[in-house]
Amino acid sequence: MMSSEFIINVSESDFEYEVINYSQNVPVVVDFWASWCRPCKVLEPMLEKIVAESNGAFRVARVNVDENPNLALRFSVRSVPTLKAFSEGQVVGELVGLQPEPRLREFIEKITPPSPLQLAVERAEGFLALHQWAQAEREFRQVLEQKPDHQISLLGLAKSLMGQGKGLEALQILENFPPGRQYAIAELLIPYARALVELHQNKLPNETDLDTTFTHSVRLAQRGNFPAALDGLLEILRQDRHYGQGKAHKVVLSLLELMGEDDPQTRQYRSELASTLF
Repeated sequence: MMSSEFIINVSESDFEYEVINYSQNVPVVVDFWASWCRPCKVLEPMLEKIVAESNGAFRVARVNVDENPNLALRFSVRSVPTLKAFSEGQVVGELVGLQPEPRLREFIEKITPPSPLQLAVERAEGFLALHQWAQAEREFRQVLEQKPDHQISLLGLAKSLMGQGKGLEALQILENFPPGRQYAIAELLIPYARALVELHQNKLPNETDLDTTFTHSVRLAQRGNFPAALDGLLEILRQDRHYGQGKAHKVVLSLLELMGEDDPQTRQYRSELASTLF
């Protein structure tokens, strides 16, 4: 494992100071490992990555169980790798065996205090859930000034822009979205962002009654009247479920994602969509 101020090797002689005392102020994850342990070698780079990203939110202290058998005995370590989390001098968590990175992150998040950046993201997401789009946009932009590639904030900014009917910047964000956990949601939002841009550029089709209904629905959504927009789009699907090569269906899914699962109407409209299509 790489050497850094956040990753140290500890032994029986300095464990009390480097782990127990240190954890009074900063959480410490003790990595009990052995040189012959292959899963330990897989775990190492994951811990390196997470501790580097945390920028001091916690420390990793490595204990070689072969060289420090008394520590392994003291903390009932029966297999390696074993992670023990210490906070305020006490063991507050344990993870045994090689785990996938998401599980490792979850384990560490439970012992680390929220960073100012994380608190800012949570505040922005709160505004987003309440559909207070302008406030959410402001908060997400502030986060992105500190961390431009923060996926949750990029997605949140795109949503907050679309909630205000601002399609162009939202579409640019979504079409250039970095790979990661939020990518699939970004893809889901693109159809409505494109529809907003086409509405602004007067490029939406206007040849049939269904075209007129579609344009009107996008305009209603742009004004923030999502329920009325969804009513119009669902009526289109009742008459032609393949309208616009699936465009109406895709925009419905975009709007439901934008409304969020906390909106009481989202479940109702998902049910109506399912009954309309199937």
